[in-house]
Amino acid sequence: MEEQMWNFFMARVGNAYGVAALMGHWFAESGLNPRNLQNSFEKKLGYTDESYTKAVDNGSYTNFIHDSAGYGLAQWTFWSRKQNLLSFAQGRGCSIGDTEMQFEFGYQELCTGYKSVLAVMKSAKSVREASDVLLTQYERPADQSEAVKVKRAGYGEGFYRKYAGAGTKPQNGGGNMSNSTLVDCTVLSPNHSGKRTKALCRITPHCVVGQLTAEGIGGCFTSASRQASCNYGIGTEGRTVLVVDEAYRSWCSSSNDNDQQAVTIECASDKTAPYAMNSKVYNKLIDLCVDICRRNGKKRLLWLGSKEKTLAYAPKGDEMVLTAHRWFANKSCPGDWLYSRYGELAEKVTAALGGSSVSKPAETPAQGGDTVKNFPAVPFMVQVIIPDLCIRKSPAMGDNKTGQYTGKGAFTIVEVKDGWGKLKSGAGWIWLENPSYCTVKGSVASAPAASKPTAPAKSVEDIAREVIRGSWGNGAERKRRLEAAGYNYAQVQAAVNRLKK
Repeated sequence: MEEQMWNFFMARVGNAYGVAALMGHWFAESGLNPRNLQNSFEKKLGYTDESYTKAVDNGSYTNFIHDSAGYGLAQWTFWSRKQNLLSFAQGRGCSIGDTEMQFEFGYQELCTGYKSVLAVMKSAKSVREASDVLLTQYERPADQSEAVKVKRAGYGEGFYRKYAGAGTKPQNGGGNMSNSTLVDCTVLSPNHSGKRTKALCRITPHCVVGQLTAEGIGGCFTSASRQASCNYGIGTEGRTVLVVDEAYRSWCSSSNDNDQQAVTIECASDKTAPYAMNSKVYNKLIDLCVDICRRNGKKRLLWLGSKEKTLAYAPKGDEMVLTAHRWFANKSCPGDWLYSRYGELAEKVTAALGGSSVSKPAETPAQGGDTVKNFPAVPFMVQVIIPDLCIRKSPAMGDNKTGQYTGKGAFTIVEVKDGWGKLKSGAGWIWLENPSYCTVKGSVASAPAASKPTAPAKSVEDIAREVIRGSWGNGAERKRRLEAAGYNYAQVQAAVNRLKK
């Protein structure tokens, strides 16, 4: 449908800016659905899109011209325009909701009643130029504010990039650096620092803290007073919005140094901790990271596990690293849900790029010769000091993840094999040899309480507060992790209930 419309109007208008602007307006009006009955009239008239169209076609509904309900691609509403549309469809012996017929009718309108608008569409030097004229002289909605102009032009920019090949060209002056061809729409923000002063070597995903659409994310940054922006946004429906050209430094991470080097991506998420993201958002994030790396000549995306290690690391020419907003400001962004998946994200992106497999540093030997090789007699205790140590099904790298992470806390190891430790809970195996992530403690067998784990380091109330923040996961996973760390699940849940009152 989109491509059909693009081809139809390009053959007649001949200017990609004007055609993209028209598509942006019709998308805003109807979602490019030629049978769209104005939503607010569905209940009032007792029709759906399909039943309304059918009733008009067969003559059982006779008030199409005067019911004041918007209809079709352009949401034609005024009685004379609806009368002309109906006569045009009947003259061709087709449905009022026929796609090609509405293309032809729309073009005829432009040629006869809106010649000045068509002239601008044919001569415009930008999507915004054509879009503003279409808004004020052709569509003429009640709200013609600057915000609406920006939003409508943003839709048009998305179609321009998709069909005119503009995905390879920055549109707000960003030099030679390209933007992603995965962009579905564009809502440009004035909030940026212009061309970057440092080379791209980082990707910084963020959580929006709201299940916003792509356009909704873009709309958050259109006001100059907001003093914030991002390069891309991923809406809850899995669509991508361009907000600031990749060649520009966005205002996103509370750090000039990071934003100069990072492509920043705002992702739709839940409003409460751990700020989970749905599969459409997460999968598009993977695809977008792959695209960013590939266009910038990178073969690997790395997750080094901590702020200190990452900021001290100088990425090689074919590498990018993941960074986090929480490192530069007192925020939880990108939320524990995504932060705990940084290692998985890096692995999936690197695999898609065809680079060498890069495991999470938490599962690789430590640097500097401090790798742990000697372990106490089992069972013994370990203190995991990072929130996202991966649990594997078997004591080996490769595709054998359980999809679970330990979280910080004390855990009992009942078997050791090739540097891997088997968790007493039966959840799987964790890598033990890197002391930056896992501190080996004394043997439980030699302790006075040989059959019991060592006492947890935090109080029940402290753990309950962490549970409320989402740090321990949900449901069965939360219970498993709490018990594996030596906490009484019932006591913790009771404390959570008290604190929530």
